[in-house]
Amino acid sequence: MPTLEPKKTLKAVALKYEVNGAAPRVTGQGEGFVAEAILAKAQEMGIPTRTEPELVEFLMQLKLNDLVPPKLYAAVAEVLAWAYEIDGKIEPRELPSELSAESAHKG
Repeated sequence: MPTLEPKKTLKAVALKYEVNGAAPRVTGQGEGFVAEAILAKAQEMGIPTRTEPELVEFLMQLKLNDLVPPKLYAAVAEVLAWAYEIDGKIEPRELPSELSAESAHKG
């Protein structure tokens, strides 16, 4: 008998890193329609998005305005650096100073 996979829910997390900030901050998060709204706003504002299911799961455990914990710095820095490169704001290997980035996945 075939097993039915549960319907996957879209999830999205918005991050922002400010100059001289202690760490990136969660500025938005949600599932379903809220996630769709986050991604639509990112697209409207020209903010690059990236699918990172595992990272989104960890970030969804944080509260709005929480700083990203040190154990996630490397993963978040990779996404922020990618977004900066996509956006053409930095040359590869430069460190980002300020960015709002979205990450989403279905899972």
